[in-house]
Amino acid sequence: MQSLNDQDEKSAVGTAVSCSGIEAFLAKHKIKPTRQRVAIATHMFEKEQHLSADTILERVNNDAGTTSVSKATVYNTLKLFVKQGILKEVALDPQRILFDTNVSDHHHVLNLDNGDIRDIEPVKINLQDIEGINQNLNVSGVDLIIRVRDSEPD
Repeated sequence: MQSLNDQDEKSAVGTAVSCSGIEAFLAKHKIKPTRQRVAIATHMFEKEQHLSADTILERVNNDAGTTSVSKATVYNTLKLFVKQGILKEVALDPQRILFDTNVSDHHHVLNLDNGDIRDIEPVKINLQDIEGINQNLNVSGVDLIIRVRDSEPD
């Protein structure tokens, strides 16, 4: 069984992650591994994915082997995971936020017709060419979401 400690720091995802591996991973990132946090992390980090808090809530509470959690616990835990750098928050719009297990620098392609979201390698953007960004500002991040629609058949 693969342990989270053996994996690249950019991604906490394992194909088969043991409970003790999740606990060690959380502790390594200064997160107290409570039963609820371990249950949430187990579902969140089972593979590279983009999930909403509601999806995680449903998965954890439908898993007969775990403790049930409240919506507030899920939101607070996911926010803590983001703060500690093990998840990335992706705001598709003000009403739709997903949590991404891939915390490396990357961008996204979102299919508006089916909701599919995919990671893509970061593109080079010449920030000096963007109006409003000058030498007195420090860029803290670039989040690019390319929105696409399925092609209409001819």
